[in-house]
Amino acid sequence: MQLDTRAQTLLKALVERYITDGQPVGSRALAKLSGLDLSPATIRNIMADLEEMGFVSSPHTSAGRVPTPRGYRIFVDTLLTVDVIDESALESKLQSRIHSYSPQKVIANAAQVLSSLSQFAGVVLTPRRESVFQQIEFLRLSEKRILLVIVAPNGDVQNRLMLTDVDYTPAQLVQAANFINLHYGGLSFNEVRHRLQDELRQLRDDMTPLMHAAVEVGSDAMTDQGDEVVISGERNLLSVSDLSSNMNSLRKLFELFEQKTSLMQLLDLSHRASGVQIFIGGESSLVPLDQMSIVTAPYEINGRVVGTLGVIGPTRMAYERVIPIVDITAKLLSNALSHS
Repeated sequence: MQLDTRAQTLLKALVERYITDGQPVGSRALAKLSGLDLSPATIRNIMADLEEMGFVSSPHTSAGRVPTPRGYRIFVDTLLTVDVIDESALESKLQSRIHSYSPQKVIANAAQVLSSLSQFAGVVLTPRRESVFQQIEFLRLSEKRILLVIVAPNGDVQNRLMLTDVDYTPAQLVQAANFINLHYGGLSFNEVRHRLQDELRQLRDDMTPLMHAAVEVGSDAMTDQGDEVVISGERNLLSVSDLSSNMNSLRKLFELFEQKTSLMQLLDLSHRASGVQIFIGGESSLVPLDQMSIVTAPYEINGRVVGTLGVIGPTRMAYERVIPIVDITAKLLSNALSHS
């Protein structure tokens, strides 16, 4: 929804003041903060319009107003002025803290850097394991019970039991394994899944279920250890009254860090976007608390996006400072992992 210049100025002033002190902002304070030559009555009318449009709300105990999730959204999307920082100085400051010979240590350091600089929680979704295989074998254990043996390019071996509707002969199993290894060896199971539909016409129809089952079981086997979340600085959020003001909020906060499911879904969503993304509580069911925001950015290895990192904090955070921290840390992590 389009706001005129006066409404934008007043909303920007209100959000910035509320982020600073956490108190509802009244018309008199807005008159001073905005620098607009407007009468108190005019400011009250504009604020009433903003409230009607859902950008601000009035707490019961005060005549002042506070931003809503919708108000925060228009603020970060169109009104926010991101801090101009000395990127080279920050990079040199962070480089030694992120650099390490171990990729796991690099990722852990990145989460710690995000936490220490923002004073909130830093989070990194680790690189997703590619379900690439070099070759597979089928071993008949008994009637309708098959052992799937998967050999990865690095020599790692995974074994998974498959239960089938058909009792395949050893010769059929060899035929199926040879077909997969010849046509798909060196690819990921996800790539194979997309190509199976047309290419399986070369095999007999009764072999098709076996091939599809092998792809699904193999994909699960190769990705069992992927998509882990590294979190640093969770304790910082316990000192943020907006997030820990009541037991229900605390419970949801601890569930976020213990179960990690919704956090992984959100980070995976931002994995598919480009640049810095901001998720504001009250907008999405993926953010468990209305008072919580998550600022994220994807990171790469050799030009390919492999994960996401970010800062978890209150909606009342200094976005103009957190955004460049997340952006630059993502670039540094990409560089460190690409050269590790």
